[in-house]
Amino acid sequence: MAKDKIDTIENKIEAKVRDAKGHVKDAAGGLTGDIGLQAEGKFDQFAGHVQEDFADLYEEGESAVEKAVTFVRDKPLLSLGIVSVVGILLGWLFFPRRNRS
Repeated sequence: MAKDKIDTIENKIEAKVRDAKGHVKDAAGGLTGDIGLQAEGKFDQFAGHVQEDFADLYEEGESAVEKAVTFVRDKPLLSLGIVSVVGILLGWLFFPRRNRS
């Protein structure tokens, strides 16, 4: 888990650097009139934002998994009951009984 946290932090830092580099390219392209450089800067900004959002989502998902594992460890019988009820409901939903008349 610690390695995942370090990877997430590295991804966030990399995203911030890419975003900052995009701002610089965008400004330089605007000053020089180079539309290609300006577009490249805007793309880098967008990619940096997307990368940071993905890192945040990954972190949230990891937190949810940790909570679920803790719940199952603390209350195994309740977890088994919940899974059983959900399984029965899904079975009734996807495999309804047919009338045999």
